[in-house]
Amino acid sequence: MPRDPRYDILFEPVKIGPKIARNRFYQVPHCNGMGHQHPSSLAAMRGVKAEGGWAVVSTEEVELHYSSDLSPFNEGRLWDDADIPYHSRVVEKIHEHGSLAAIELVYSSFHSINNYSREAPLSAICRPNDSYDPTYSHAMNKADIKAFRQWHRDAALRAKRCGYDLIYVYCGHNLTLQSHFLSRRYNDRTDEYGGSLENRVRLLRETLQDTLEAVGDTCAVPIRFAVDELLGSEGLSCENEARDVVEMLAEMPDLWDVNIADWDNDSQTSRFAESGYQEPFISFVKKITSKPVVGVGRYTSPDAMVKLIKSGVMDMIGAARPSIADPFLPKKIEEGRVEDIRECIGCNMCVVGDHQAVPMRCTQNPTMGEEWRRDWHPEKIAKKTSDSRILIVGAGPTGMEAAMALGQRGYEVMLAEATKELGGRVRHESRLPSLIQWGRVRDYREYQIRQLSNVEIYLDNQLAADDILTLDANHVAIATGSPWRRDGRGREHHHDIPGLDSNAIYTPDDIMQGATLTGDVLVYDDEHYYMGGVLAEKLCQDGANVTLVTPATDVSTFTHNSLEQHRIQKQLIEMGVTIITTHSIASVAADSVTLACTYTSREQQIAAQSVVLVTAMLPETAVFDALQSHSEQWADAGIKTVDCIGDAYAPGTIAAAVWSGHRYAREMDTENVTGVPFKRELIRLSSN
Repeated sequence: MPRDPRYDILFEPVKIGPKIARNRFYQVPHCNGMGHQHPSSLAAMRGVKAEGGWAVVSTEEVELHYSSDLSPFNEGRLWDDADIPYHSRVVEKIHEHGSLAAIELVYSSFHSINNYSREAPLSAICRPNDSYDPTYSHAMNKADIKAFRQWHRDAALRAKRCGYDLIYVYCGHNLTLQSHFLSRRYNDRTDEYGGSLENRVRLLRETLQDTLEAVGDTCAVPIRFAVDELLGSEGLSCENEARDVVEMLAEMPDLWDVNIADWDNDSQTSRFAESGYQEPFISFVKKITSKPVVGVGRYTSPDAMVKLIKSGVMDMIGAARPSIADPFLPKKIEEGRVEDIRECIGCNMCVVGDHQAVPMRCTQNPTMGEEWRRDWHPEKIAKKTSDSRILIVGAGPTGMEAAMALGQRGYEVMLAEATKELGGRVRHESRLPSLIQWGRVRDYREYQIRQLSNVEIYLDNQLAADDILTLDANHVAIATGSPWRRDGRGREHHHDIPGLDSNAIYTPDDIMQGATLTGDVLVYDDEHYYMGGVLAEKLCQDGANVTLVTPATDVSTFTHNSLEQHRIQKQLIEMGVTIITTHSIASVAADSVTLACTYTSREQQIAAQSVVLVTAMLPETAVFDALQSHSEQWADAGIKTVDCIGDAYAPGTIAAAVWSGHRYAREMDTENVTGVPFKRELIRLSSN
């Protein structure tokens, strides 16, 4: 289809210093859990972004010196010339598709623990590391400042040799040396680098000038700057000193990449922020500078993008998470296929991968992180190699993904769902407070499936093993999901919780299917992700007096990895939810629950007319087990394989469920692989 002319403005070229970006789509720097340890994966992933139409494709944070070591996190490194080859490979993959390659050099100051290098990081002042690690930074003297400026200049020159087109000066997210010098909280120096704003901005100005002089003849030099820390008078804000900084440096950089700080503000989940939430903070920048401005806001709508350009908020549409969910977002707009965009749901599963120091994953895009090691492409999939007919039992995220991908391969697919709606757990969970965007997982796949004439959907169709044996299917995938356990077993309890038959016991499934609870309700969260917190929120909204109990030290503790734990706990406190941490349920009685401290075993009793157990899920395998017991009939029925996939195989995140369905489709009719089923980055031993 031809491109909608309304979107022509998005495909105009943009001049960035000595470089020209072919359109207005800009993949801003984002971490990915690959970095220096997985360079082939990194290069392939960035190359796919360029292929997908992003005119500028940026790296993650790239450590410019060994005294700014972010281990164990897998960020980039450009410590010396030995790092050039893998960066050159990244650049080559980006240039292969006509895009500009940008590198974000970083010196993380006291944000660096330096567990690998064992060096003391440099900082404006001596202070503890900003984690709970017992390390300190070294207060920089004049010689240290001179050395840092040389390190940054050397790294910029190396980046130029790698072939990068844009070389960043990074002063964002409250994570860099330059931002720490700029901050009144972190800089109490009394020399020319402290005190007044003009003094505190000095190092940033010098770094910017050094970089322009070193590489600005052929490379663009953007600045990444956080214009608001959301701390009021305690921090930089668009109403005070941040605006002054932009005015001071307005025409120096070749581009302004602006956002808010910290990272958990910049990358808020859809549970707490709408698309475009940064606009009120960054909109002033374009009024001050004539240089191009790029910003982010989890944009997936081309109409919203056009509005941003025409209203003068941005010159380029920045994206991290939307470019992960759909690396081909620009191409789809350009080709008139807006309805095919795989929209980001704002769950921050991508961030989880970085925090866990592994290649990132994405709920919407199961190929993310697999571009090199499994040769998975987000828009290309091998055609079928047989005329096999496939039956998928269960149309949750796993079943829908498998049906869609198998259909795209050309297989004849039957998708049977026991209920009257598609979506499974996604359908239910997206109706919980603030999780509506998660419904995009279902919506995208339903639309794609309905375009495929070779995929048949059978709703309100609860199949038994005997039914399946009559359906002329060659392969059967059981994707029946996992209901929540009602016995309390989970991480903390390995046996049934005593006394459950004496009280009103509910599971998340009950609440999501409409159970209404009043009075004193205890939510017991031994799952530690989002479910316990979001159910407590819903029950409180419904009028119950809610107490949330967890064996962990804080609420929804896994969500530290998705940058939202503090927001979840704050919201629950403000709603009036009573929170009891480091306690488990010892026993349940009528109208009360006995809790035990996880450290001392001391008990306390609290009132509860209802108990909601958020402990663990248990795979629903009844159909699979029945088919296994009839395996002698498979050959006569034409069945070659029966597999459990997704939550029916092993419960997990929605991202894991989608990935499982996609893997099943990719591996259909392929030979069984012996050994490791994916490529690995192997380190060659040094001769020393």
